[in-house]
Amino acid sequence: MTSTPRAINEKYRDRQVATATVTPVSDPCVGDLATPVNSGFFTKALINNLPFYRKGLSPNFRGLEVGAAFGYILFGPFAITGTLRNTDFGQTAGLLAAVGAVHILTALLVLYNNPGKAPIVQPPGPTVNEPPADLFTNRGWADFTSGFWLGGCGGAAFAWFLCGTFHLDALMSVAGGVWSVS
Repeated sequence: MTSTPRAINEKYRDRQVATATVTPVSDPCVGDLATPVNSGFFTKALINNLPFYRKGLSPNFRGLEVGAAFGYILFGPFAITGTLRNTDFGQTAGLLAAVGAVHILTALLVLYNNPGKAPIVQPPGPTVNEPPADLFTNRGWADFTSGFWLGGCGGAAFAWFLCGTFHLDALMSVAGGVWSVS
């Protein structure tokens, strides 16, 4: 049984409960309270320096930076623990798998944009005081998505190039042998 704000006000009229504190809201971000963890200096500095929230970046460059990190990180698990890890094609298979994962993530970002609908704008909170306004538009999110795709494919290719060098070739064979059964 749920109570309406009017019923709550009538029930507690003598205690003068404010209507604004008991009205039901549908936005879960409204209850974002400032705690020592999410509003501390270290946490705020870390979160606000991530490419998604850093000031002065265009949405395309935000996506490029985030995508490059994802592509670079995704290459390692696919190359080292993939099914072709002990063959000559292990690193190339890792590159193709990482690029495929970036394509899937890009498709999810496109679906999140909800073409034709108003974008979901992040409200200011205790951790991020000024979320980037240019990112939370349909055009801004599309630019972020295209930058993510380009950065993700480039990051995976850069990791593939680095792991194919002479210095890391021996390390890749050792790491690939750790997870082998034979």
